[in-house]
Amino acid sequence: MTSLAANPVASLVQSVDWLAIAPPALTAAVALVVLVADLFLPAARKPLLGWIAVAGLAVAALSLLPLLDGDRRTFCLTGHPDVCSYAADPFALVIQFLVIAGALLTALMSIDTVKDHGLPAGEYWFLLLSSAAGAALLPASRDLATLVIALEVASLPAFALVGLRRDDRLSSEAALKFFLSSVAATAVMLLGVSFLYAATGSLHLSRVAHALTALPDPRLATLASAGVALTLVGFAFKTAAVPFHFWVPDTYVGAPLPIAAYLSVVGKAVGFSGLILVTVKGFPSYADVWGPALAVLAALTMTVGNVAAIRQNADRAHSAVRLLAWSSVGQAGYLLVPIAAAGYADDPAHAIGSTVAYALMYAAVNLGAFAVAALVARTRPANRITDYRGLYAERPLVALALGFFLLCLAGLPPGVIGLFAKVTVFSAAVDAGLGWLAVIMAVNVVIALYYYLRWTAVLFHGATEDAATQDAAAAATGHGTATGPRTPADGGHRTATDTAIDVDTEAPRPARPPRARIPAPLAAALTLATLLGIALSGAPQLVLRFASGALL
Repeated sequence: MTSLAANPVASLVQSVDWLAIAPPALTAAVALVVLVADLFLPAARKPLLGWIAVAGLAVAALSLLPLLDGDRRTFCLTGHPDVCSYAADPFALVIQFLVIAGALLTALMSIDTVKDHGLPAGEYWFLLLSSAAGAALLPASRDLATLVIALEVASLPAFALVGLRRDDRLSSEAALKFFLSSVAATAVMLLGVSFLYAATGSLHLSRVAHALTALPDPRLATLASAGVALTLVGFAFKTAAVPFHFWVPDTYVGAPLPIAAYLSVVGKAVGFSGLILVTVKGFPSYADVWGPALAVLAALTMTVGNVAAIRQNADRAHSAVRLLAWSSVGQAGYLLVPIAAAGYADDPAHAIGSTVAYALMYAAVNLGAFAVAALVARTRPANRITDYRGLYAERPLVALALGFFLLCLAGLPPGVIGLFAKVTVFSAAVDAGLGWLAVIMAVNVVIALYYYLRWTAVLFHGATEDAATQDAAAAATGHGTATGPRTPADGGHRTATDTAIDVDTEAPRPARPPRARIPAPLAAALTLATLLGIALSGAPQLVLRFASGALL
């Protein structure tokens, strides 16, 4: 008591490890820099904001390197150095790398999108960086309050990003649906957190886990059980688990394509890292409840996602994005399997490595697939699957890259990393005694093969659009199309200098313009995703290392 009275400030003020919090802090700082710089830059120099964002995210990624040497913690309770709100442990660092790298690729994809669609540059980059800062904070959070705050910092800017195309009805509808459903899920989760705090008297995950093992009053046990269930519902929405997935297809279609890619990867990383933390670190004593519940959710999610994906009409507008959206729901089911298996394992922290390994593979190849979709959308805004017909003849390297990404998602060679990732998830289910879930997963993998291979085959088919289809596309996009007869002299293909004949007026019409060059930032994003996918396929033992190691 004497020491406390003599120096009360020293006993109450927490020390801050600035190096430990550098990744999310740097990302947030760059967001503020971009917002302020937007006030002073003339319109002609607004694209510079995008490169500032890219550079800031690269620096944030590099700030992870000094943290690899150990487990750093900060914002700890005075006198209890083991009870902390922030931990830069291996789990947090891996997810932070995934989040920041995903945001970096999204930023590269966005530079030309912001310019082409006339989006407000300052707001766009500020919102993207703010969301990335919240997403980077979440995996390091070790108390429920910080988890909720990080989740909302990651989510609230995403609502605005989805609806940033104010003159687009689909964008506005997508943002509204995303916002309303997310707010409802957040309200449910906050109610669950309040129940847990009332039952345990703490928000720190380690103390909540300890208190849940021995609640003195049966009424408190009932309150805690309700809190656990409601908290899981909130994170199930963020992971797009069935039946909390209904916002996904319309949101992906209405959002700018880079933001759809961001939600499919970084948004899922946020949801799954939060779900892992609350289950494995906060509610291990309730494993007999959340384990079976997540197993059922995993089975429903992968089945509904894959069945809906296989039903997509290739000629429907935005069918490519819708297929990727439903595919992401199916992939979420696979990601849930190891978390469910952790509920049956003696060492839950050891079991979640398969989810992290699968998430790394999924992030690289899914961002790559969206990068190709963004490239195709520049000339074919409807983005139908049939718009990819003959892509190999037009852009061979791009078609090969998309084919590689789709085969990785399907788990087929040469996408070796996808095969290994699925095997580790399958093994996690079998080792946990969830044979029925492993069988359902195997059936869903076969179902997914059909729509991934169907899209891959389209890439290598010759273009067969008739004149009416091309004229409709020309009217929709404002570009002329070559609908006149093809001649043997040009090998059956019309050149950039040909003209088409209007069948009604017989007046010459401009032919399809020459193939546009790929914008450098988009090419860089596509190249990085491809190289990362190839590197992972060349070293599949990395997946096994993650799956066999304890990250938490």
